[in-house]
Amino acid sequence: MANKGNATVAILGYHKIGRAPCGWDSWFYIPEATFVEQLRYLRDDGWQVIDAATFLRGLAASESLPRRSALLTFDDGCRQFLEVALPWLLRFHYPSVHFVPTDYIGKKNFFDSGVEPEEPIFNWAELRELESWGVSIESHAATHQPFSELSQLQQDEELSRSKEVLERGLEKRVELFAFPQGDEGTDHRATGQALRRTG
Repeated sequence: MANKGNATVAILGYHKIGRAPCGWDSWFYIPEATFVEQLRYLRDDGWQVIDAATFLRGLAASESLPRRSALLTFDDGCRQFLEVALPWLLRFHYPSVHFVPTDYIGKKNFFDSGVEPEEPIFNWAELRELESWGVSIESHAATHQPFSELSQLQQDEELSRSKEVLERGLEKRVELFAFPQGDEGTDHRATGQALRRTG
């Protein structure tokens, strides 16, 4: 939750919506009923769900934001988003943001091997289709490695390569980044500078 001037912005972060595969118990999977209840709450309590472009404008000009804004975000690019989360988002007419690790596009979430169930990741055709449905595809780095395990040079490579791959593949500007595993690295100042350099 952040305050920008007179506006409040709630950023809701999700990974997977629905039931985890048999034999798995993971907090990364939010039950469908819980997700729908949260969407209804946003609607009924007067929150306005905004898209990525509105969020970015609001960072520079907070007066452009609705008084109570919510940004819905999803990490990792797992294809099961298409089966449960997306139909509900379309039903509510809610835009969202999906952060995708570019080295895994069209593959599986091998970065979660042994920790999370194996899930296929969006392919390029699906990513382009999601964009047309109001889901902004943004960067979740290239290899999904925690930034605290990377050198500054490797962090720069993760940022620039993932941005370049997405911009070329989607023919759009990529301006948002989500740190894999929420790990910002050990030198926040240097990482912030790298983010600014990358754009």
